[in-house]
This record gives sequence, C-alpha cells and structure tokens, in this order.
Amino acid sequence: MTVIDISPSVMQFLLAFIVVAPLLGAVAALLPAPPGLKGRNPDQAVLRHGVTVTGAVLIAAIVLATGFDHDHPATMQATTDISWIPALDVRIHLGIDGISLPLLLLTALLTFLCALYSYFKPPAGPSPKAFTALVLVLESGTLATFAVLDLLLFFLAFEMVLIPMYFLIARWGGDQRRAAAWKFILYTLLGSVVMLLGLLLIGLRSGTFDMVALATDNGRGLTTSVQVIAVLAIGVGLAVKTPMWPLHSWLPDAHTAAPTVGSVLLAGVLLKMGTYGFVRILLPVAPDGMRTFAPYLAAFAVVGIVYGSLACLALARRGAKGDLKRLIAYSSVGHMGFVLLGIATMTPTGVNGALFANIAHGLITGLLFFLAGAVKDRYGTADLDTLAGATGAALYGRAPRLGALLAFAAVASLGLPGLAGFWGEMLTLFGAYSPAEGLSRPAFRTFMAIGAFGTLLTAAYMLIVVRRVCMGEHTPHSELSPAATPADVPEPAGAPEPSGTGPSTATPPRPATAQPGATTARLADIQTYEAATWTPLAALTVLTGLWPAVLLGLTDPAVQKLLAGGKS
Repeated sequence: MTVIDISPSVMQFLLAFIVVAPLLGAVAALLPAPPGLKGRNPDQAVLRHGVTVTGAVLIAAIVLATGFDHDHPATMQATTDISWIPALDVRIHLGIDGISLPLLLLTALLTFLCALYSYFKPPAGPSPKAFTALVLVLESGTLATFAVLDLLLFFLAFEMVLIPMYFLIARWGGDQRRAAAWKFILYTLLGSVVMLLGLLLIGLRSGTFDMVALATDNGRGLTTSVQVIAVLAIGVGLAVKTPMWPLHSWLPDAHTAAPTVGSVLLAGVLLKMGTYGFVRILLPVAPDGMRTFAPYLAAFAVVGIVYGSLACLALARRGAKGDLKRLIAYSSVGHMGFVLLGIATMTPTGVNGALFANIAHGLITGLLFFLAGAVKDRYGTADLDTLAGATGAALYGRAPRLGALLAFAAVASLGLPGLAGFWGEMLTLFGAYSPAEGLSRPAFRTFMAIGAFGTLLTAAYMLIVVRRVCMGEHTPHSELSPAATPADVPEPAGAPEPSGTGPSTATPPRPATAQPGATTARLADIQTYEAATWTPLAALTVLTGLWPAVLLGLTDPAVQKLLAGGKS
C-alpha cells in the first residue's frame, strides 16, 4: 500500500535528490549571492538559504515516504545501482527499506528545524555562510549514510560528517570548544581507521562490497574467524560513534561546548549512524561473529546504562556545579545503552526495540538540547546550581510554558508510558529476556535486570532536574544571577534574537528572593519561532508513544528479513 502512487523512476530521483541537494546547497551557500537575493542583510539571506534547502529536502523525504510501499517494507525501494569504480566493484548503490526510512525522515526533520532555529537565533561566531554550508554538508553525509548500500560508500558517508561537526564545535561552540572538538575528531577518526580495515576484510574475503548481497549471503561466504575479526574491527568504530561505554568520553565535552544546533544534530542524528551500522552491516553480514561478541556488547551496554545514570545523578545534586547540557549528554550514554542491548539480543523484538529507541532518542533528546540552549540563552548559564538558585519559582514562575515543555521532555526521556521513550526500552528488555538461540539466557536476563534498574535511575535524575530547574530551590538567600538579566524583558513574539554577545540594554530587575510570596522577575517565555521549531518534536513524541505501529509496522518486516538472512 502506498499513500501516493509514484513511479519507480521518480522515487529514484527523490532519493538521489535527498542525498545530493544539501551538498549542492552547501556549495551555493559559499558562492556570492545573486544581486536580487542579497537582501538588506546578507547574513540573514544565507541563513534563509539554509532553511530553503533543508525545507526542500524535508518535503522530498515526506513525498518519498508517501510513495513508499508500506505493504513490503522489507524490500529495498527507490534503488539506484550504478558502477562507480569497476576495478574494485564499488557501485553507487542507493535504496531504502523500513529500517532506513524512519532515520532518513528524522535526519531531514531535525536539520530543517535546526536551520529554522538558526535563522531566528544565529549562533555567535564567524560568518553565517560557513555555518550554513557546514550544516548542509553534515546533512548530506548523514542522509547518505542511511541511504547507501555499498560498504565503501557507507564508510565515505560515515566519515563525511566528522569535519563539519568538528568546525561547528571549534568555531561556534562555547567554553573549551577547541579541546572538545579535538577530542571528538581524534576519537572518531581512530575508530574509523579500525572500522575501514574490517570493511575491507569483509569485501575482499566475500568478493563484493554490496550490502544487499552480503546480507542475503548471511555470512555463509565468510569463515567464523573472519567474521569475529570483522565484528571486532567494525564494532570498535561504530561503538565510538554510538557512543558505547567506555568509548564515550568525547561526548559530554562535545555536547557541552557545541552550539545548540550542533548538540541537537550530534545527539539526534550522528549517534544513530553507529547503531544503524550494527543493524545494517554486522547483524546480517557477520552473524557468527556477532553471536560471539553479543554477550560482551550487552555487558558494555548495561554498564553504560547505569554509568550514564549515576553520572547524571552526580551532576544533578546540589552543589555539584553540574551543567544541564552535560547532564543531557550523559543521559544519551544511558539511552544508547538500551539501543545496544536490543541489538545484542539478536532477536526481532530486541532489534525492533533498538530501532524504536533510536528514533525516540532523536526526537526527545533533540528537544531537550533545544530547550537547554534556550534556558542558557535566557539565564546566561546552564549551571544547574545557578538555575535552581536563581529564584524560588524558577521556570514555572518566570517562563511557565518553557518550564512545562522542559518537564514534558524530561518525563518523555525517562520512559513514561504513552510517550515515545517507553516502547524502545520495553521492547529491548523483552528481547533480553529471551535472546537469540546460542546466547546465554541467564546472562541476558541478568542484563535485563540491570537495564530495568537503570530505568529507575533515569527517572530519579530526570525528576531531580525538573524539581530543581522548573521549581527552584527554596533557600532564603538565593538571588537572581547577574547573568540572568539580559533575557528578563520579553521580546516580541517571533522577533529575531541578536547573535552578538554584547551587553544588554534591558533594565536590570530587582533581585528576587526565594521567600514565599516574593515577586519573581519574568523571563521571555517561548517565542513564536521557538514554538514552530519545538512543536513537531513534541507532537511526534506523543504520536509515536500512543501509536507505536507507525514505526514498528515499518521496521518489523525489515528486521525479520535481515535476521533471516535476506529471506522474508
């Protein structure tokens, strides 16, 4: 069944357009604008160009999804297969199925929302032309990762996103941005070198780099020892990008230093590239190797779940000087641990849970980083002690709609039933209860119990964050931070915010005490452009939570086929 009947040639064009258009848009952003398009403000014009290109890509992705045959989501659709390097049998092979289509849509949506947000709230830093071009190159590389069906093309697309993200952090980031950017690039590049060796080993030993042919062969053309080596090499590179404990240490620094849109894209999209590689390449291509390492992958996953939660609890406690963005980054380590646990079960239930958790994490954590950026802009800091001690009423009293949305995103992140975060974690734990044949059931049930304990820790730190940031702390001597004064005067709804960092002309409010009944200074609440950016993420979080079949109807047939060695 298709929503709209679209011919195969048009579907091919749409998928190729989705992958290539951002790259062409990046080149156009660096060129001088035609006289009629310069406008009065060239910086705003190039940011508007980013909104236009990402909007066109999003529309094309939605049209592609409406033309997708939902009755056969396990079949590769919109395929293009052209010889590129005959000597190595490398082909430009594109296609989508029920596994890649949701990730394609998520990438197109988040990038468009980031471009829209940046148009009204340009990041402080160098030229917007370079910023727009880097975001578009990042989008093209991510979309290509989810669309290509050749191992070497997958590697090229996988690496294509590293340089843009490095410069987004290093040039437009906050404190310690250069050190964080270097840590990000070094970790990911070292992991990628090892991953390339594993990809070459598979391609040379099997005689093809075609991912569809390799999945259909289901490892029969590779010896067990080759599969074990390949899984170890490729898995290290994918685990760094995921990120899996203990290869995660680049993530908190990168998120803390990155600009708001950089954090949104890093958490919402880039982390998914690693877990997608596990599902698309390692599970079907090297099943024996995966079966060997599955218990270790699950063990690292549950350690990451507990470690991430404990780190968040440590940051959230009073007096720890924890950073809100850093806390959300550590929460990603725990959430991605659930994704890895689902993959390690090697069962349809667990893998479907992992794919669902991927999308849910992209929606919820993307929203959380948008909100954390907005809170930091208003207060001048993301320090939790400052946010909690600024006033007894905190966000609920000073910006009630912003506080309510932050509380919504937090309870969605902790896995409240009825919201998107619940289904991925539940299915992952169900998969761990009955792992694939050949895996130790007692071991995986132990992992399930540890993962379930992790959900309790997640609820604990998220509720602490809501209590402290949204309600504040009732200490009689807390005063409004001087850094909070620039945003105390509300701006007109929908008005662009200045990108500079100069002193504000707003009249400083009288310091507000936390005593009961004290008057609290108001902050600018959710602006029109912020509502336009954040509403789709909140709505999709509710939709996928109430109607999980939207995703599971796409992923389940494709996962069943993938695990069965290409047989439906």
